[in-house]
Amino acid sequence: MNAQSPFPNTDTRVVNGLSVDVEDWFQVGAFENVIERGDWDSIATRVEDNVSRILDLFAEAGVSGTFFTLGWVAERHPALIRRIAEAGHEVASHGYDHARVFTFDRKSFAADIKRARKILEDCTGQRVTGYRAPSFSIDQRTPWAFEELAAGEYAYSSSVAPVAHDHYGWPDAPRFAFRPISGSQLVEIPVTTALLGGRRVAAGGGGFFRVLPYAFSRWAIRQVNRDEGRPAVFYFHPWEVDPGQPRVANAPLRSKFRHYTGLEKMAGKLHDLVHEFRWGRMDQIAHREALRAVELCQITPSQDEAA
Repeated sequence: MNAQSPFPNTDTRVVNGLSVDVEDWFQVGAFENVIERGDWDSIATRVEDNVSRILDLFAEAGVSGTFFTLGWVAERHPALIRRIAEAGHEVASHGYDHARVFTFDRKSFAADIKRARKILEDCTGQRVTGYRAPSFSIDQRTPWAFEELAAGEYAYSSSVAPVAHDHYGWPDAPRFAFRPISGSQLVEIPVTTALLGGRRVAAGGGGFFRVLPYAFSRWAIRQVNRDEGRPAVFYFHPWEVDPGQPRVANAPLRSKFRHYTGLEKMAGKLHDLVHEFRWGRMDQIAHREALRAVELCQITPSQDEAA
């Protein structure tokens, strides 16, 4: 796949899942209490230029990925969504406007995923089969979310972060593919964690990838690929390749740290990542992993850590 790359391919067998959560800089969870949704249309968007940079990077590296896209973004940039699909990438759902799943009741969640899916399918003319919850917000509080996704005939979700974190996380969830509903074909593909000293650590991208040295991500992906024989699931956002984005002066200090740290180095680290490992679309990863996904009710903590 990367025959002309100067970077060594560290694993010739495992294809990892490459994903982009398509939202603009002002739509992130870190700023949800300081930037009102009602003000979004008055803010200049930067998502189109940032996604264009990502598409160019993927094309140069010869890799395909999945773009989990907000319906709000697709409504305002339909040509961009068509361009993503025409380049051979998967367009999947990230919900309509980045509302976290636990803020919905069951009926309103069903309406949200239906609305977002229609917008995306109208843009691309292709069926949307994948979903990622904003901020990995499917957890032990929202088991009904999987039931609604199954009812909507989604093939897979990648909405669980199986770690403890103050912003998200389901620490008791399996680390690798599982079927959350008995008898259903729906597969959940959690974002990647690695094991360090017997403890789970987040290793699937986002802020951790920006803040920590690149060597950490290399180590974690190698562990998952070589030691455990499983694909890693990596994600990032278009705003993370945009160090020139506006600064939100009244945001909390922790939110500023999480959002702005490492932006200037992100593009270079991504360049190394997409050349060093093998990458593919999430729907392809889900199809392969479905063959060894275990039903959630059959998994014990000891089985999961050994998987």
